[in-house]
Amino acid sequence: MLKTATQKWSDKVQADWIITVKKRGGLFINKLSLYTVLLSLSFVFLYPLLFIISQSLMMPADVSDSTVQWIPQSLSLSNYLDAFLALGGAPNRTYWDAFMYSVIISFGSAALQVFSCALAGYAFGRYRFPGYTLCLSLVLFAFLVPPQTIIVPLFQLFSDFGWINTFYPFIVPSLTGHGLKGALFVLIFIQFFHRLPFVLEEAARIDGASAFRTYWTIMLPLARPAMLVVFLFSVVWHWNDVFEPNLYLRVPNYYNLSQTLGIFNGIGSAQIDAATAGLNATQTIGVAPTMMNKIMAAAMLSILPMLVLYLFTQRYFVESVERAGIAGE
Repeated sequence: MLKTATQKWSDKVQADWIITVKKRGGLFINKLSLYTVLLSLSFVFLYPLLFIISQSLMMPADVSDSTVQWIPQSLSLSNYLDAFLALGGAPNRTYWDAFMYSVIISFGSAALQVFSCALAGYAFGRYRFPGYTLCLSLVLFAFLVPPQTIIVPLFQLFSDFGWINTFYPFIVPSLTGHGLKGALFVLIFIQFFHRLPFVLEEAARIDGASAFRTYWTIMLPLARPAMLVVFLFSVVWHWNDVFEPNLYLRVPNYYNLSQTLGIFNGIGSAQIDAATAGLNATQTIGVAPTMMNKIMAAAMLSILPMLVLYLFTQRYFVESVERAGIAGE
């Protein structure tokens, strides 16, 4: 009988051990699969950035050397110096001039979009008024319709106002809740405000607060997560936008970084095409490699401010995305 009990206990221990091993094995496989997917996605996103950094630090001899792939034989910052001067877009400008125009357009438009889109999103998310469905449909229509379809009348309007080669085509639409991706930002605020508890406004009304005071002192501070998300999205999209700056800023002294980078890239590509015209694949090795290095350095200087912004705000951005998605009851 003792032997039978011992045998049963041994079988139970063995069965528990097998179950534990299976669970741990399953967890290991799940983690391995997850990390494999994450590493693959990270490689897809990081490869272009690492390639740009590597190429921008190479000398022309390194580009021509087929044995040099990622790590240059001799590091050089001369490409960055040339790109720094070329990104000015004009003989009397440097990188800092185009940089300041990008900062004014991106951060100025983003701040105004946060203000105007939050106000519009609060109105749609908390109130029902005559014409509500029609107005909301127009917001959705503006979100779905490509902005290029209305660019001709907008350009004509801004041209009649004398706003070409000024900041007004970027500032005024942002102030009215439109601008680049404005409809999307309004929808983000609508979702956020709609999910906040209505008892907040009821308590404010009992205390005698007006509708605008309730919005300004109670609801808007609660919307800081959504405001940060909208602000960062707007800054990045304005920074990378080329279409509207090329349309409204037509004088080199007003070019921002996205424009000067495109011009520099076009000049460099044209020089490479001209230098390699009529040559076969073998003969093109070592022809005009300097311009490619400078183009990569210019691209790095153009995206560097956004990388720095991300490094300083990534924690707050992730927290804001999570809070904006689960706010309210």
